[in-house]
Amino acid sequence: MSQTEETSVTSSQTTAPPTDESGAVPPAIRAAASWSWRMLLIGAFIAAALWLFTLLKTIVIPVAVALLLTIMLTPVRRVLNERLRLPRGLSAGLSLIGLIVVVAGLVTLAGQSIANGFADLTAQAISGFEELWAQVSATFGLQDQLNSYSQDILDQLEAQQGAIVSGALGAAATAGSLLVGALIALFCTFFFLHDPRGIWTWIVGLLPLSSRERVNQAGRRGAVTLAAYTRTQILVAAVDAVGIGIGAVFFVPTLALPIGILVFVGSFVPVVGAIATGAIAVVVVLVSNGWVAALIMLGVVLLVQQIESHALQPFLMGHAVSLHPVAVILAVAAGSYAAGIVGALFAVPLAAVLNTVILYLNGHDKFPELGDEDALPIRWRAADAPPIPLRLRRTPGVMAETAVTDVGVDEDRDPSEGGQKR
Repeated sequence: MSQTEETSVTSSQTTAPPTDESGAVPPAIRAAASWSWRMLLIGAFIAAALWLFTLLKTIVIPVAVALLLTIMLTPVRRVLNERLRLPRGLSAGLSLIGLIVVVAGLVTLAGQSIANGFADLTAQAISGFEELWAQVSATFGLQDQLNSYSQDILDQLEAQQGAIVSGALGAAATAGSLLVGALIALFCTFFFLHDPRGIWTWIVGLLPLSSRERVNQAGRRGAVTLAAYTRTQILVAAVDAVGIGIGAVFFVPTLALPIGILVFVGSFVPVVGAIATGAIAVVVVLVSNGWVAALIMLGVVLLVQQIESHALQPFLMGHAVSLHPVAVILAVAAGSYAAGIVGALFAVPLAAVLNTVILYLNGHDKFPELGDEDALPIRWRAADAPPIPLRLRRTPGVMAETAVTDVGVDEDRDPSEGGQKR
């Protein structure tokens, strides 16, 4: 073959189109496809988690409530345990009993206030409704239509007796589920207070050795975020309850305490809860004292909401959970859509904890002052137990003797020495 022919063959080989088909796909398309299948997997995981939550909500919800109660009661347990020198189990039990006593006392006081003021409120409401209806009927001649509607309602009630009975049975089953959930929440709260580190160590110990310490440190920071959110939300709810309750004292003094308790509980659902409970307070004042008093009460509610939204939420809640108000509203909306009131209640703390944990796992530590010296102990030994000498297999045929004190040692114990593996 001549030199010219060789050059021709070489140039034809170098200019031939690539046989790899991926080279024909633009990089942007490849990147979009890569992101797409990852997002699909994440969406499938979230859907599976929601399905599992729906299936096990009788257990998951009480455990979540127990976590919040544990965060609230931990300072009380520490005072009893560390300052008063009470045993840890007794401190946890007294903290839980104190919570039950406080809740029972508030419910009793609210029940008495409702019993004292509801009769007068009911009479005023019925009287006002009858007067309004008499005026409307006289003006538009609706008395005959009212009698017809009343008969239709009675006929519908007689036709739906079976549905009413089944609904009552369903309400009884729901009450049973609530009782079981309350018992689970109290049981879990006691053990979360009594041995939180042991439970967390057992959970993290189920993970591979290489990821235990990172998960432990991420979990510590998530717990700090949850504690900050809980304390801040208690303060915000207390401000809402006191402000609206003081306003209600001037119009419905016998119902001011129940309204304050209702506002306090409802304020744990960010944004939505305080608005809904404030609206209930306005309606109660409207029924009992008329339009002028209701407008004044509405002004009080709006003033309290402005203080919350412009002073408390941006500074306290924003610093505690580092979530933008838009993220808070979207989290509440998504939680309420997925799981109703329970979802709205736990959406923001869950989002805050996930934000802290994911940021830490990606290299951004929101709480660097915590450090990483708090390593987890070995699951089958107490945290304060003295070190014990063990023979560890480092290389085949070579045995070394060391002392195992924490999770930083990642070799297995030698079965020939009578030890057990982690």
